[in-house]
Amino acid sequence: MKMKKVLALTVSVTVAVGLLAGCAGGGKEKAKTGSSGKEIITMWFWGAEPYSQEAMNRIVRDAYNKSQDKYELKIEYRNSVDTDMTTALAAGKGPDIVYGSGPAFVMPLVEAGKLEPMDKYAQEYGWEDKILSPIYETGKVNGKLYSLANSINTVGVFYNKKVLDDNGWDIPKTAEDMEKIMDEAMAKGLYASVTGNKGWKPVNENYASLFLTHYAGADNVYKCLEGSLDWSSEPVVSAIEKSAEWYKKGYLAGKDYGNLTFGESLQLLADEKSPFFIGPSLAYQFATSYFVDEKEKNLGFIAFPSTEACPEETYTLSVCCTLSINAKIADDHKDESAKIINMMMQPEFMQEMTTVWPGYWGTPLKDLSSVDDSKMSAVSKAYVDTVKKTAEAVENGNFGYYTNVFFPAGTQQIFIDIENVWFGTETAKALMDRADVEFKKELDKGLVPAIPKPKK
Repeated sequence: MKMKKVLALTVSVTVAVGLLAGCAGGGKEKAKTGSSGKEIITMWFWGAEPYSQEAMNRIVRDAYNKSQDKYELKIEYRNSVDTDMTTALAAGKGPDIVYGSGPAFVMPLVEAGKLEPMDKYAQEYGWEDKILSPIYETGKVNGKLYSLANSINTVGVFYNKKVLDDNGWDIPKTAEDMEKIMDEAMAKGLYASVTGNKGWKPVNENYASLFLTHYAGADNVYKCLEGSLDWSSEPVVSAIEKSAEWYKKGYLAGKDYGNLTFGESLQLLADEKSPFFIGPSLAYQFATSYFVDEKEKNLGFIAFPSTEACPEETYTLSVCCTLSINAKIADDHKDESAKIINMMMQPEFMQEMTTVWPGYWGTPLKDLSSVDDSKMSAVSKAYVDTVKKTAEAVENGNFGYYTNVFFPAGTQQIFIDIENVWFGTETAKALMDRADVEFKKELDKGLVPAIPKPKK
């Protein structure tokens, strides 16, 4: 379920808002009072693991509740949070603080009038000056701010330092270097890389996003997203074909791609069965279960190595979730919701959360220099280093686009179908012809979120 909440925006979510928006009740929902006599502020979150819930409850809920005596924050953990959220908001209800799976998830909620503009809070708390510009801009719809990303996320390459050292392999600097290592790994009976979409097909979009960034080039993807270049253009089709080449060569776990989850893949990486795991940086939260004791120091992470289309260190830009404010709650609850969101936009918060829960709270701030990792585990330290490098690259314009963040839902689904090309049941050109048709519909409807421009 963690993967679902972070890695995919389903078509049904968008449809739900459209179908139910018309039956939403008017007016503001009456504030509820708890047994303590305090007014209840509500926040819904995905069904995180117990240790993650404990961290949220202690570092967010308890800290806020101790800070004042009028309100009481309650956090509900829901496995079906996306569907629950859109259904409740469409009926004029729902929590005070709105969880979202990304900017594209937010778009239909804004169009339906369910979210509160946050510009006055941005001014009050200085968010625009503090938050990475490309991340901040993704929260805007028609020039107004409606959401903030909780964390920066990217797709890159986890590697096992011991496997590289034992085989005399250097950390790859180019994609060709990486391909050479993967060929040699397979010759030695290892996996080229370990990854898989077992039980959750949208894992495919990790690799669709990565190949778009590094083989089509971020600037060309930007042009596609603004509508000035077709998805069926040569650079994009070639990138999809390159992904199929990697799949057919066995670079994506070979025949086991459909048989592995992220957890199983990271177990194999920790057990030295492969040099690489290609996946999102949020997978650090899973790695804590496998890179333990002496193995902990073996985990490394790099941006995907350089290619001809993407020679500089570049990170495919994503977020773990977004935080918004329900438009139908009382004004004082809106103020308190903004205060709670602001608590989560501090380097001290990232430090405290990452110490116990690496991988999910890489606060997207311009200045992360005050985050102290001296008392963190090796995995948490590695995550902090990844977030800092990603943030620096993003602020300098060296970023690409993750499909579930920047692509409208229908277009996103087509890129999840990239496996059709891998299996040979559809050509890359045919897949991208479908993307052109769907994207034009969604662009005309205003469903494409704000797209930050990368450096050329």
